[in-house]
Amino acid sequence: MSQLLSAHRLTGSARKNVSKLKSFHSGRSSPFLLHELANLPEHRQSPDTPLNPYTPKYQSHIPSSSIQKLVIAVGSAFTALAVPTRADMVAALGETTGPYALGRIRDKMMADAVGRRILREKPVVDSATVDLDALRQLPNGTFGREYVRWLDAEGVGPDSREPVKYVDDAVLAYVMQRYRQVHDFWHVVTGMSVSVEAELAVKWWEFAHHGMPVALLSGVFGPLRLTAQQRERLLTVYVPWALRNAGRGKYPMNVYYEEKWEMPLEELRKELGVEAVPAL
Repeated sequence: MSQLLSAHRLTGSARKNVSKLKSFHSGRSSPFLLHELANLPEHRQSPDTPLNPYTPKYQSHIPSSSIQKLVIAVGSAFTALAVPTRADMVAALGETTGPYALGRIRDKMMADAVGRRILREKPVVDSATVDLDALRQLPNGTFGREYVRWLDAEGVGPDSREPVKYVDDAVLAYVMQRYRQVHDFWHVVTGMSVSVEAELAVKWWEFAHHGMPVALLSGVFGPLRLTAQQRERLLTVYVPWALRNAGRGKYPMNVYYEEKWEMPLEELRKELGVEAVPAL
């Protein structure tokens, strides 16, 4: 697969602590700030110069043709099915099958004031922008405190998401990045762990809201790894729960989660229309 692409690849105290949390803003260097790149001489083109479809649109972008994307999608699908822990393959599958769904997500964000601000400011969720130690000082029950508690309990961190590579539109690439980076927030809001059964429940919740094909594929083929009892519980309890919770509150991609750290988690759940999830 890498050989196929090689021809086209171009080289109080709590409040005080929370006030230290970094937030992403347009002044910070970002691979998605294309208006800055466009002003550099090497990115300027005369009106008579044809656009090169294989010119990278952002830092991690790997331009590819439709045929190449098809090959990547098929290969990553088989690999992800055989080895579900291959996050890079799951990411590639999501990017190569998701442009239309990403376009719909972008449109929903553009239709909402907060969503537009997120697209404009392009916040990033990683260890450089989220002060986990400050979040640990927040009162129990707040979104920020429960988020870091969830990270500690599950042994994961905010830097575990793959960079976007195969989405050819820079805005949609950021939408894809945001979708990945707030995924753990959705685990916290829904009260789900990172077990296979819980992850599949969240995937169905995601698909019901966003329509991403990779979430549907995970929801359909993922149960093959479950026991018969787990599959029955997923299909009779958690899938109906996920579908029932879709569209009941604010669209999840239009929530500026980084501004909700001090909000009680239960209030955030009400804002998103998330009802209590049955215990796994």
